[in-house]
Parts: sequence; structure tokens; C-alpha cells
Amino acid sequence: MGRYVIRRLLQMIPVFFGATLLIFLMVNVMGDPVAGLCGDRECDPATAARLRAEFGLDQPVWQQYATYMGNVFSGDFGTAFNGQEVTELMASAFPVTIRLTLVAIVFEIVIGISLGVLTGLRRGRPVDTGVLLMTLVVISIPTFVTGLLLQLLLGVKWGVVKPAVSSAATVDELLIPGLVLASVSLAYVTRLTRTSVAENSRADYVRTAVAKGLPRRRVVSRHLLRNSLIPVVTFIGTDVGALMGGAIVTERIFNIHGVGYQLYQGIVRQSSQTVVGFVTVLVLVFLLANLLVDILYAVLDPRIRYA
Repeated sequence: MGRYVIRRLLQMIPVFFGATLLIFLMVNVMGDPVAGLCGDRECDPATAARLRAEFGLDQPVWQQYATYMGNVFSGDFGTAFNGQEVTELMASAFPVTIRLTLVAIVFEIVIGISLGVLTGLRRGRPVDTGVLLMTLVVISIPTFVTGLLLQLLLGVKWGVVKPAVSSAATVDELLIPGLVLASVSLAYVTRLTRTSVAENSRADYVRTAVAKGLPRRRVVSRHLLRNSLIPVVTFIGTDVGALMGGAIVTERIFNIHGVGYQLYQGIVRQSSQTVVGFVTVLVLVFLLANLLVDILYAVLDPRIRYA
């Protein structure tokens, strides 16, 4: 296991540099950052030249990338065009989005896996058909529609929750936004768990466990569920980075000042340092989540061994 982890960590190095280089190049060609600093009016040549020199935009792109990565490894993600350090923005944004993502992941695990196991064990019955139709509806509705609808009903009309999340962004305030963020992924987890449970319930090892007279609860939890969760764990692991990076819509609807909010502001203001800095951290989160998923495979299925 130790050699496997070391090998995976070494494999993450070229992936990290390749992903950050691609993001850096895309951000630098999406527009002129200096033009965005001057608002609607065009910057005069002297001011534009001074700003380019100040932010290093007058250098070749490869040199800008090398300088940026050198600063990243020293803990310096640069300065946003409003003069605020990107690390300060991260310190205020990432804790909020991490809490929001954890709430969404809990909804995926608790509700998605529970419904998937329930329908997988009762395949073809009315409860199975009902849950499948419900998940199909959830997948078909865009996230911003679900968010605005829940905000209108629960926050404005019924007053169950606050329409907008406060600056503290406590866990209880993030329950509804977390449910909105997890809604589509939750539906996929339900359908994926259902399919995996239904297929594995006909496997030889399950029939053997039943023939040995083991209690149904033990057959499901110890034999059926552990093997059925491997594709589900894969999906949830890869979904962690997607949820953190894809929270822009949810955070905009509920006025949450997290990673999605800062990314939106960076894109609108063409602040390349902000966008590249946040995406760099998200790449690391995605890589570490995938490594954790691979390690969990051996926990769920003892037959899996790493050389």
C-alpha cells in the first residue's frame, strides 16, 4: 500500500503541472485584464504599461507561469487587482465552501445511498418506479431553478429558513443550499447505487451467503453493500472537486461568499491571479480526493490489492 501511495503521489505531479498550465493559458487568453481595471473607458497607454509591469503581464506567458508557480510553492498566490492578497480571499472563502460541500456530500451519502439500496432490493416494485421517476425529474431540472424555487417557498413564502445565508455561514444555514448543490449528484448516486445493488444481488457470493443461513441484514451490509459501493465511492470522490468548483450558481442564489462567489468575481473583473489561484487549489483537492478513493477500494473490497 505504501509503494502504491508513493507512486500515485508521483503521478500527481505531472497532472498538477499540466492542469495548472492549461488553466493559466486559458485565463490569460480570455481577455485583457488591464482593460478590465479601467472600467468602460480605455486605459491610456502610460497607465496600461505601468499596470502590466506591476502585475508582470508584460513578460512572455511561459515566464509568467514559471514565476507564478515559483510563488505558489512559497505560499504566494499573488494579489488581486483590488489590492487584496489572494490568500486572504482563500482564507475567507474556502472554509465556507468546504462546509457547504460537506453538507452536500452528507446528503448524497445518507439519502442517495439509502434510496439506492431500497430500490435496488425492490427492483420493479412501485417504490422503485417512484424513486426512478423522482430522480429523473431532479436531473432534468437545472440547479438554479431548484435553488430559486426552494428559496422562494422555504425562505420567502413559508419563512422556514432565511432567504440568504449570513456572513457566518453556519451549518444550519447551509442545509438548504447544500441540498440544492447536491440535488443532481444525489439523484445520480441513487440510480448508481440501485443499479449496482440490483446486479450484485444476483452474484454467487450473495447466494452462498443466503444459503449458509446468514441474516438478511448481514448479507446486505457485509456482502452486498460493500461490493456495490465501489462505483458509488468513485463517483462521490470525483464529485468533491466538482461540487466545490461548481458552487457558483448555488452561492450566487443564497448570497454565500465562498469559492464560487470569488471565482465569479474574478471572472467578471478579469482578475487572472484570483481565478488561477483558486483553480490551482481546486486541482489539488480533486487529485487528493481521487487518491483517497483509490485507497478506499481496498477497504470496501478485500480482494483488491495494490502492488
